[in-house]
Amino acid sequence: MGQHEHDKNSGFALMFPKPLQTNLLKCMQITFLPIYQSMLKIKFHSLFIAFFFLINSLLSQHTQNDILVLPHYSESDQIIRHHAYTLCYNEKHEQASWVAYELTRSETQKAVERSNKFIIDPLVKTGSASDADYKASGYDRGHLAPAADMGWSEQSMRESFYYSNMSPQLPAFNRGIWKQLEELVRDWAIAEDTILVVTGPLLRDGLSTIGNNKVSIPEYYYKAILDLSGKTHKGIGFILPNQAGNKSLQAYAVTIDSLEKVSGIDFYYQLNDAIEHQLEKQVCLTCWEWNDASDTKHAAPERRETKVLQQSPSKQSVGKTVQCSGYTKSGTRCKRKTSGSSGKCYQHE
Repeated sequence: MGQHEHDKNSGFALMFPKPLQTNLLKCMQITFLPIYQSMLKIKFHSLFIAFFFLINSLLSQHTQNDILVLPHYSESDQIIRHHAYTLCYNEKHEQASWVAYELTRSETQKAVERSNKFIIDPLVKTGSASDADYKASGYDRGHLAPAADMGWSEQSMRESFYYSNMSPQLPAFNRGIWKQLEELVRDWAIAEDTILVVTGPLLRDGLSTIGNNKVSIPEYYYKAILDLSGKTHKGIGFILPNQAGNKSLQAYAVTIDSLEKVSGIDFYYQLNDAIEHQLEKQVCLTCWEWNDASDTKHAAPERRETKVLQQSPSKQSVGKTVQCSGYTKSGTRCKRKTSGSSGKCYQHE
């Protein structure tokens, strides 16, 4: 028995006759133990309530962003919700008209490796494109929502390879300027903590197609990005031609308003009207951080967007796409497509 415990029991023995000690201890246990247990329960209950409200607050913000990020859609649209993103599937063109998702700083931290397993989307009622559509087409299965944005869970990574999230992209575009933009968007998610992204192809009648399912080959792709996490909110849009890019990313920046006019899509319509108008009518290049792949030497998009507003995607010019004139090491002609003036793809130039 330690010295402190011995002193305590000795004092207790001096205060009360020995026959009463046992009864008094029992009375203390009967009287105070339930009170102590109740206090523990109350404390735990309070902690639970505090924890619940904290989680609920975080989830409410996440849910709110999940709602805000969705463009306007009608009851006839085929809206498909996956674990990390939502899309509007366009059966006529066998790809999504748009893919929308929230990207947070923590979600840019890769937890799983890229799967590279392309699969048919089981939630597309009419059936999505497949391997056969892209095989020997010369086009990449280009992600709309990038796989690198979905590396935070096995499910999100797996679903990022659904064919409903793919679109025929020229290799020089998919592996070049489009990849640079995807990387820049992730940099923004890290810098701003949370951003909202809507991305997709500009679809119209009369596009060339690949495969038995007639998957349309878009001439242009877009992104509409919103940052509501900081004190100063901001938005920016991009329109890029489906070809090798030789300009800085700023050269492709446009207002979200102008993107809405050429795409026919109403982005971020659930924002307060005044805030929506303010964020979508202008683009501030200096409000965003640009990586080394992009500089600010090009004209501001406010001076370029007039051209975008004056012409629809069907009238915008893009180089004629032809089969590459180069040959592989085995002597067969390259099957890639190119719109370059040389008539050769990026690998054979």
